[in-house]
Amino acid sequence: MIAWGGRLFAVATLALACAIGARAAWVWQANAYGKQLAEQADDHRKQLAEKDRLHGREREEAAAAALNQLAEQQDARRALEARLQDQNNTHWKEMNDAQQAQARLRDRLATADLRLSVLVDTGALTAQGCDRGMREAAGSGGVVHGAVRAQLDRAHAQRIVAITDEGDRGLIALQACQAYVREVTK
Repeated sequence: MIAWGGRLFAVATLALACAIGARAAWVWQANAYGKQLAEQADDHRKQLAEKDRLHGREREEAAAAALNQLAEQQDARRALEARLQDQNNTHWKEMNDAQQAQARLRDRLATADLRLSVLVDTGALTAQGCDRGMREAAGSGGVVHGAVRAQLDRAHAQRIVAITDEGDRGLIALQACQAYVREVTK
């Protein structure tokens, strides 16, 4: 029985040694794989950090470019606003000057300091047997007497001046609008 017992003990010892060896190999291999996985995770974390850093730099550069473009657009807008304000001031001055000139003309017409007259067709007057118009003096460049002129009534003259005043203001406003469109579309 001892022989069987010795064999059994040897087999049990061998099995125990194999189990201990397998366990040691398993632990060693787990540690080796754990280190490899830790190194891979560390490398992956470093790669992600580098990507994040590069992406952050790209975002900062894009933000800086957007801010520069915005500053350029704001400068261009300020310059346009300044040009438009100058044009507005010029337009206001032209309009004011035209209104003052028209007011002076209306005052001169009202005080009879100035009279408006129109050219009269002498052919129509002589056919009707009428020659009541005023003759204009001969000009310095010619020898022919001036044309026949008829003076307008003061009220009619003032209405004509009012019409030309509106026309002048309309033309000045049109020129201002055209200048505005030219500036805005530059």
